[in-house]
Formats: sequence, C-alpha cells, structure tokens
Amino acid sequence: MATPEEARLHQFLQWLELNRAELRGCRIKYSESSKGFGIFSSNHASDGILLVVPLDLAITPMSVLQDPLLGPECRAMFEEGEVDDRLLITLFLTVEHLRENSSWKPYFDMLPTTFGNPLWFSEDELLELKGTTLYRAAQLQKKTLQSLFDEKVKRLATKLLTLDGHPERDVKFEDFLWANSIFWSRALNIPFPRCYIFPMDSEGQDSDISSKIVNSATQTNGCGSLSNGESAKVPEYDALPDKVASAASISQGEIVWVEGLVPGIDFCNHDFKAAATWEVDGTGATTGVPFSMYLLSAGENPSLIEKEISISYGNKGNEELLYLYGFVMNDNPDDYLMVHYPVEAIQSVDFSDSKTQLLEAQKAELRCLLPRSLLNRGFFPPSNSSVEDKDKSVSSQVCNYSWSGQRKTPSYLHKLVFPAVFLNALRTLAMKENELYRVSSLLEELVGSGGERQPTDTEVQAAIWEACGDSGALQLLVDLLNMKMLDLEEGSGTEENDTKLLEKACTAETPENCKETSDIAQNHLLSGNKQSSIIYRRGQKQLTRLFVKEAEHALQLALTEEL
Repeated sequence: MATPEEARLHQFLQWLELNRAELRGCRIKYSESSKGFGIFSSNHASDGILLVVPLDLAITPMSVLQDPLLGPECRAMFEEGEVDDRLLITLFLTVEHLRENSSWKPYFDMLPTTFGNPLWFSEDELLELKGTTLYRAAQLQKKTLQSLFDEKVKRLATKLLTLDGHPERDVKFEDFLWANSIFWSRALNIPFPRCYIFPMDSEGQDSDISSKIVNSATQTNGCGSLSNGESAKVPEYDALPDKVASAASISQGEIVWVEGLVPGIDFCNHDFKAAATWEVDGTGATTGVPFSMYLLSAGENPSLIEKEISISYGNKGNEELLYLYGFVMNDNPDDYLMVHYPVEAIQSVDFSDSKTQLLEAQKAELRCLLPRSLLNRGFFPPSNSSVEDKDKSVSSQVCNYSWSGQRKTPSYLHKLVFPAVFLNALRTLAMKENELYRVSSLLEELVGSGGERQPTDTEVQAAIWEACGDSGALQLLVDLLNMKMLDLEEGSGTEENDTKLLEKACTAETPENCKETSDIAQNHLLSGNKQSSIIYRRGQKQLTRLFVKEAEHALQLALTEEL
C-alpha cells in the first residue's frame, strides 16, 4: 500500500503531466524530514535539461487576476489599492488552500504544513534566539502579520471564499501565516518575456492591469542575466535592510521580472555548490516548449543517478536562511554580523543636537553589515583566505587627505575592514567638545563665516576625520561589539557552550543519529528549530569575537599613531 507521501506525489505528478510539465532527467521524491520533497537525477539528459514547466503554471499576480473564480474580485481589490502584488499572491494562496475543489490541490498537498523559520517557533524555541538580531525581528514580523490579518486579510479572504459557496468557512491566522511562509520560501524572481506579461489589446496597446501590477512593484536596477537559479526573496524587517534588493518586478528591455511560484522547480533544495540552475525559454528554441522555465544541469559530467539536484538560493548568511527558509548551514561562508548604534541613544550623548545635525549633513548610517569575507583582508585573516583577498586595498575607506596637513593617512588603512560610512557616524558620535569646535572652525573656514554655501557631505566627513582621527570611533566600535557579545551570551553562554550543546545534541527529527544511550539522549533532545537556532547564534558569537579582535587591534594602532 502506498504511503501518504507516495499517494500525494502520484497525484502531483499526474497534475504536472496534465499541465504539460515534463520531467526529462529527474524525478521528484521525498528527501528527508528537514527538507521535505526534493528533485533527484534519474538519467543523463544529453542536453542537460532536467525539468520543463510552462510559465502558464506559475502563480503570479497576473495569473491570480486571470483566475476564473477569484480573478474579478481580486482585480477589484487590486485596483482599489487594498492589496499590492505580493499580498495578492499571499491572499490567493490562503484562499485556494482552503478550497476543497481547488484546481491547485495536487500542488498544495505537496507543500509543507509547518516551517522551520522563527515565525513558527514555540515560545521556548524562540528564546534560543534571544540576544540575536533575529529574535526581535521575528517578534515584530509576527506582530505585523497578525495585525495585517486582523485588519484586512481575514475580511478579504472571507469575501473570496463566499464566491466558492462557503461563506461560513473560518479563516484562521495560521492559514495566512502558512501562505506567507510559502511565498517567501518558494517564490522566484522570474524573467518573463515582455510579450507574455503585456498582451496587446485590439488597438495594439499594453494591457492596462498588467502595467499597474508592474508599476506597483518595488523596482531596482541590475537584475542580471535571465538565469540565476536564485530565489529573490528577502525579509522585509528591520534586521536585514539592503542585504539583497527585493525586486518584485522590473522591466529591462524585452524582459519583465515578476515574483511568482513555479510548481516543480520550487522543489529544488539549496546547496552552496549548486548542481543546477533555472532559465526561461521564451521562444521554445531550447526546450521545445515556448514560454517555459527549465532546470538545467550545472555540471559538465553526467549526473549520478539518484543524486539530489540542488540550486543556490544566493549568497545568504544563516540569518537570512533561517528567517526565510527555516534552515541553516554549518560554517556558512556567507554569514554576516549586524552592528548598529541605537538611534534613541543619541539624545543622551553630549552635544546631541549638534551631532545630529552633522550626522544628517553627511548622510551617516548608524548600522552596518559585516560579512565574514571582510576578515580575509583584515589584520588576522583566516588561514583559508586567498592571497587576492589579503592584498585587497581599501584606501577609499576614509578621507585620506587633510587641508591643514596635520592629519596623515593611517598606516593600517589597507587592513581596516569596517565600512567607512559607519565609521563616519561613530566619529561624529564620539566627538569631544574641543573636537566639535574644531570641526565647526574647519567648516567655517571652508564655506565662509557668512555661510555662502552648504558644505558637502564629503567635506563634513573630511573635517570630522581631520579633527577626530580614528581612535574615538574605534573605541566606540569596540564597545558596541562587546555589548553585542554580552547580549548574545546572556542566557546561552559562550561560543564554546553552544559547541558542546551541539556535540551532545540529538534532534527530535533524527533520534536515530544519537550516539548516547536512549536515557542520556533524552536529556539532550533538541527540536530541529532549537538546533538551527544554536548553530545560528554560535556563528554570531564567533563573528563578534573575530570582529572585536580586529577593532581592538585597529584601536591600538590608531592610539599609537595619534600620539
């Protein structure tokens, strides 16, 4: 007798075939509890094409508006501004998942029902993140989603379910949370051919509603090629600003980038060394299927039979991976640390009004991301860093000129790994009274006592650097990093403590991997969520320790050279 997983998979494969998808060199099967279903090689496709899915099968804002049952009402909601393109898809997923006769049911039955991201953590599991950037971010995001559901989504979803003849069906927050997690963990930024997105009307004009969808989206520049195999999803929360630009859609020549889900392709799991990428075939010249997305083997050699085929979700640290996808990677080379100076603390510093004006004048940033890769060119590069990384110059990091000639370029400049824009802010905040007067004098000398013109942000930065040097900023940076370490270690202990926990741990999902006896193992039984949290926070502690070491060494050099 077929297992429930096998029965769902059989229905899904039939549904894919009915919708003209083609599995050419792969098969979909259950991978493991932490991954769910995955895509595995079945034979060697001579052209490297493993899977082809027509774009008609993608769930996008346009396909939602064209849905025969929900489309007209969704169109009205969109035109009235009640939903944007992302909420439109999430609302559609919420409702369709509740409809018993949904045409998407074979696909939805294959999707996970729970997730490993912090929005699904229990209170006990969430405490494992305390002290990390993600702890507060997850709390704020869940609160925001709850408010959005209460104030808008429940009403709109109930209205759409009425069209299905089930006005009495109760829409719960968990239904919306499920749809939100499905969207952010599985949606891709898809390069659609323009003619597919903008069908011409009888007068040769672009479809009006399609134009509104594209124009409503967050737009960025530089989307890159038509094949990247990456999910373009990023969290919209305070913890990860500007890490990756979220391009909901962008017009670039004959290509329009639109977010959407592609059933089949989205079962590819992540790996640093991707075995495949996805591409779009607008004409059918490559696959024989016009307007399709296909999975292409990334290796030159034939794939091993039954080997899982992975794609890369992008260069994402564990913070993003855990927040978006619910998993982490041990020794993630793309990990990063966020450091910030609290805005509310500025009011308590000396001369806060003057310093606030200077911060605004130089467009200063009070937070920065410190990727692990920065350490490769620092004072203490890891042994595995390349010669190229170690030799990279960062001479643009500070204002290396002085109109008075009194401030010389630091000798350690080429080893300083901290972003100049953040150090500029810290110099301003750390200024002493005499340094503040010195800055005012320099700027007055530059622009004239009558203030004939306003100094540029670069001139303000140069004046502050000449008056202050680096020692004050670096001392403040050391303090911020040490405070971050205290927050990380409070309640969970040191980096070594986390390592010991992981060495002893037995996960609830894979108890067979325990090396201890069953009685002892129960004392160290961890849920997968807890284990992911410990790996993530241990990485944060490690990066904090390494960047503290860099900052302290730079501070000692700065103090020596400023004597």
